[in-house]
Parts: sequence; structure tokens; C-alpha cells
Amino acid sequence: MSARSAELEALLRITEKINSGKVLSEILDYAYESLREIIPYDRIGCALLEENDTVLRAHWMRSEAPVACLLKDYSAPMAGSSLEEILKTGMPRILNDLENYLGEHPRSDSTRQIVAEGMRSSLTCPLVALGKPVGFLFFSSLKTGEYREAHVALFQIIAGQVAAALEKSRLYEEQLRFNDLKNKFLGMAAHDLRTPISVIQGYAGLLTDGLAGPLAEAQKKPVRAIAEYCEKMLALINDLLDVSVIESGHLAMEMREVDLGDYLKESYRNHALLAKVKSIELVLEMPGALPKVFMDPRRTDQVIGNLISNAIKFSKPETRIVLGAELLKDAVAISITDQGQGIPPEEIGKMFRYFGKTDVLPTAGEKSTGLGLAIAKRIVEAQGGTIGVKSQPGKGSTFAFTIPLRAS
Repeated sequence: MSARSAELEALLRITEKINSGKVLSEILDYAYESLREIIPYDRIGCALLEENDTVLRAHWMRSEAPVACLLKDYSAPMAGSSLEEILKTGMPRILNDLENYLGEHPRSDSTRQIVAEGMRSSLTCPLVALGKPVGFLFFSSLKTGEYREAHVALFQIIAGQVAAALEKSRLYEEQLRFNDLKNKFLGMAAHDLRTPISVIQGYAGLLTDGLAGPLAEAQKKPVRAIAEYCEKMLALINDLLDVSVIESGHLAMEMREVDLGDYLKESYRNHALLAKVKSIELVLEMPGALPKVFMDPRRTDQVIGNLISNAIKFSKPETRIVLGAELLKDAVAISITDQGQGIPPEEIGKMFRYFGKTDVLPTAGEKSTGLGLAIAKRIVEAQGGTIGVKSQPGKGSTFAFTIPLRAS
């Protein structure tokens, strides 16, 4: 293979990897580590245009010099700078003697700093994305004359790939920023809604209990309906708050050692009455002894509660639900098995997505937000476990999740 062919093959491999990156620093770190096999440099810097292209700000740099001088966030106005001409022509600029250039341009602060860093030659490539200049990629070397034999076209190809990846990175980071704003708004809105609904629920309770005077028989039913709908709205609001916390990456887990056998017995007692209301039997099946595990008991109860309430919701009266536990090699599996309608195979994939509802309807017209299973999945994964479902239409479903066995 010729040297040129090897160079092009390496370039193809490198640019493919550059394009697979999402975050600017990740893209440029990889470029710095890998480009040296085809082009020379001891420093790479990336600066982007800001404030309507009037200011150039350094966003990233890596250098082999013992002391770095031209650091991230260094900025300078574009007006009157030598970089303006590079933007106009779109052509790279090679300086093979930076000390001599500084002597001719003593007011160039950026050149002074990079010379102080030890760099003696440089190649500056304009970055152009979607036909618009967005910044510069600076290659620098500790050797004078490093770029006398430079293949400028090669640097232009690399700059073009970096510019495209940079634009993708910018869009990705913008998406993350908007997603963060959405989660903050969702959290604030849900939090602010909870207080007035709790107040309405409280007044409805006062009326129901007769503490504000006796109610006529015709008034009792609508007041009870107000209280029930407040309860449903509060459940939805709590789910939305959980979603906003999870999606923002701030799901706090209060992990501690828990006796799993005692914990499941208590969970069974707490949920048995809910099943009984619908004439469904809840059964606890577990080994005689279960180990202590390290978990967040409140969040785990949220998972179990969601799975049991779903089993009740989609099961008919006079059926059975089993809350089970099985000791595995390195985890304990907690399962909830019902004798309900089951889930069609083509709809299993919807189960753990936000708002991922199936076509299976609750047996008593109960409402569902489509958030519970998605929240449960993230809670289980935050504890190092996994969650899944097995189901047969007409025969029922088993939802199971694991809690890893590990020292507290």
C-alpha cells in the first residue's frame, strides 16, 4: 500500500470516528489522539465565533507544552484581526516562523501567548458549517518550519469534518439544554399545581366528613367525586415530578441495608387490601429466608406498588395475583404475576416508555397515565437492577425486577 493510500485510509477511519462523537470536547479529544499519525502538531486549539461573529472565543485546546498559555475562554475581537482575511478567502494560513511573525506584528496578543507556550509554527484552518464560518482550528508545532511541506488539502478535509461534527455537537447540546429547560418547567408546574389541588382535596374532605355542616344526600356524591379526582390529579402530578427529576439526572437514591423478607411481608400487607376491594386475591410466595439487600426502600416500594396496582387494574375479579421472590446467583428477583388479559407480543416494546400505553384496557375502566412503568424502570436501573415482562394474551403477565446482592 502506498504512503498516500495509507494516509487516506487513516483519514477515513479518523473522520468516521470524529463524526460519531456528540460533544465538542469528545470529538476534539479523539482528533488530538489520532490525527498525529497523518499530520504533525504539538498543540491543537479550537475557537468559535460568538456575538454575531464579532468575537472569537477559545473553546478547547490540548498542548504538549510544559505550560499552556492560550487557555480555554480566551477571547479577542475579530475586527481588524489577521483572521478576518482567512474567513474571507476560506483558505488556511501557514506561519512557519511564529517568532518572526510576532516581531512583525507585536500587537498580536494571541501570537505572543502561543510563542510563550513554546510554539514556533502554526497552521490555521477556517471552520465552515452549512456554508457559514463558525470558527477556527489551530494546529501548532514546537518546531520552526513544521508546515513547509504541509498538504493543505488534507488539513482542509480534516477542518471540514470537524466543522460538520461541531455543528452536530452544537445541535445536540442545544437539544440537551432545551430538554433541561423542559424538565425544569415540568417540575415547577407540577410542584405549583400540587398545592392548590391539595387544598381542594382538603376542603372536599371537610365537606365529606360534615365538619362544615351537614350535606344533603344529593350533595355527597359530587363532593366525593371532587375528592377522587383530586387524588387522581395528585398521583399524576407526583408522576410528572418523578419524570422531571429522573430526566434531569437528579434522581436521589437513599440506599441502605434492608431485610428483604420482612420488607416483602410488609409490602404484601399494605397492598392486599387494594386487591381485595376488587375481589382479587393477593398472595405472597417467597423462600423461607431471604438475604439483606442494599436498596432504597421507599423507591422500591414505588416500583412494587406500581406493578401490583397495574396487575389489579388489568385483572378481573375472582383471580389471583402473586407477589414472589427468587434468590438468584448475584441478585434477588421480585415478581408480580397476574391472571389477567396479557399483553400482545407486538406491544411489549411499549411497556417501559413514557406514555407507552397498550391497547389492553383496564377491566373496571381505571385510568392510567402511562408513566408508572417508565419511572419504575429508571428506579430499578438506578439501583443496579433490571426489569422486564413476560406475557401470554389471555393467560396473564409476569413483571419482574432484580435487586443486586452486594455489600452495603
